[in-house]
Amino acid sequence: MTNTSTKPFQIGDFVMDNRVVLAPMAGICNSAFRLTVKEFGAGLVYAEMISDKGIVLKNERTLSMLYIDERENPLSLQIFGGEKDTLVAAAKYVDQHTSADIIDINMGCPVNKIIKCEAGARWLLDPEKIYEMVSAVVDNVKKPVSVKMRTGWDEGHLYAVENARAVERAGGAAVAVHGRTRVQMYEGQANWDLIRQVKDSVNIPVIGNGDVNTPQDAKRMLDETGVDAVMIGRAALGDPWMIYRTVEYLETGVLKPEPTAQEKIDVCLLHFDRLTALKGEKIAVREMRKHAAWYLKGIRGNGTARNVINQTETAQALKDYLRGFAEEASKEEYSVVDSILA
Repeated sequence: MTNTSTKPFQIGDFVMDNRVVLAPMAGICNSAFRLTVKEFGAGLVYAEMISDKGIVLKNERTLSMLYIDERENPLSLQIFGGEKDTLVAAAKYVDQHTSADIIDINMGCPVNKIIKCEAGARWLLDPEKIYEMVSAVVDNVKKPVSVKMRTGWDEGHLYAVENARAVERAGGAAVAVHGRTRVQMYEGQANWDLIRQVKDSVNIPVIGNGDVNTPQDAKRMLDETGVDAVMIGRAALGDPWMIYRTVEYLETGVLKPEPTAQEKIDVCLLHFDRLTALKGEKIAVREMRKHAAWYLKGIRGNGTARNVINQTETAQALKDYLRGFAEEASKEEYSVVDSILA
């Protein structure tokens, strides 16, 4: 098997340990989640997208989203906006007041409230706006600037190559391409051929994103598109082992086993402790419900467990239930193994 991770992956002066990247996911990629994934070997992690206006107006909640644990680096912090002045001002704040290594501009978010602000995927229709906005940011910050985009607005407006070239021409240091259009949202199949076309059209690093659900998918994307790195998003939810297993597979060709129920719960509890420290117990309990459901996916009895978890109100109650669930699930795993060996 060819070692597909030998080629260096670099953005600006930052050289990554490997070619596996955690995608920015809104409402997910806070410091607690990023650090947990980072410890499973991600070469680069992205923070969830942050409003430029929220930064400029010094909104307390927005500024709290800028928190970075030093163990997360290298890290790319993503901002979004539709107006040049506020986008530049927010980028300058991130440049001067955070330990982010890379400033990323979102031009892929497909949701209506972002589109209405002339931000996110709205940019996909106008390569000249992309050039104007990205060059303005590049000219005003010291950190490397990258862009995360989609292939286009819809099948009739696939400007991925033109948009990527505009990013490069503007001084962008890298571009990540999600292989879906804005209209597709998160449905349908990602167009890896368009990702390949982007890679063939620019000289800056290209990160491929979309339909990377297994370590084998990651290798296939690298081989078929020639991208410099693969970005993993939803497949890492409740499963940071996906990052670890992908890194191992790309580097050695060995497919590591899936985690046990006990391993899943142990990491879920670690993630929960970090989320509690970051946001306080009340918010952490509420946000951890969805994460716990993802961690429990594939474990027998997870449906009942989700119902219980969604009713928990305190950190102690959630921890106690998860520990008990892990103990019962582990007993069942051992009994299955024993019956196979008998």
